[in-house]
Amino acid sequence: MRGRIFDICNILFMIFLILITLYPLYYMGIVSISAGDAVSRGEVYFFPKDITLQAYDVILADPSILRSYANTLMYTTGGVAINLIMTALCAYPLSRGYMYGRSLISLFVVLTMFFDSGLIPRYMVVHSLGLVNSVWAILIPTAINVFNMILMRTFFQNIPDSLHESATVDGAGEFRTLIRIVLPLSLPVMATMFLFYAVAHWNSFFPALIYLNEKALYPLQIILRNIVIQGDMAAQTTTTGAEELAVMSLNIKYATVYVAILPIICLYPFVQKYFVQGAMLGSVKG
Repeated sequence: MRGRIFDICNILFMIFLILITLYPLYYMGIVSISAGDAVSRGEVYFFPKDITLQAYDVILADPSILRSYANTLMYTTGGVAINLIMTALCAYPLSRGYMYGRSLISLFVVLTMFFDSGLIPRYMVVHSLGLVNSVWAILIPTAINVFNMILMRTFFQNIPDSLHESATVDGAGEFRTLIRIVLPLSLPVMATMFLFYAVAHWNSFFPALIYLNEKALYPLQIILRNIVIQGDMAAQTTTTGAEELAVMSLNIKYATVYVAILPIICLYPFVQKYFVQGAMLGSVKG
């Protein structure tokens, strides 16, 4: 009987956690499709009121948002490709025990997690390389994440040495072993790294804020930031033109947020089955 009561309480508690987790997303959704007047009067809580898609019409009619959306897709796909290649090329040799100087190289790599050069030296390096105000300023400085590399290296270390020995006997070199043997066996950790890097690139705005000057290169997160700031400013003005903007400002903000997070939400179910396996096997050496 006590076990049954515990199960019921546990289920109710988990349902409560799910509701308080999903309600902010649900609230943003119903606000984005409700009338601006109803939202400004605080009449939208659990159900949309006077349903309208005007906020989405405003977003889709703005060429800067569509352009920034395409830029974010480019930064995410290109960045993830570079990240996975560089992470695998760094993790694989460090996972082989016979690599000369492996411990020293690992030490230098790990030190970068604790000691950072700072914003100004990093900007000076990017500027000296001629990468400022270019796509490469977003992709190159974030080419590898040390924590993700350590996870991938640990996963590679769990692959039996007998497979490497068999590949060597068959005449395969290290690069061919990586491509033909290691990576096909590492789909869980690769999918996990893909999700980590994709979310990081999709949500990133600070590098673009620092390194990019042309609005044509801005990612979606910069445009979303500008919309939020401009909406707040418009809500504080009293001009006739700004009043209409202030009424719809919250609708536009939440609609833009929904448009921004939709691809990641759609992507997650496809890699979720690999996520736990990849993260756990890559975090513990066994």
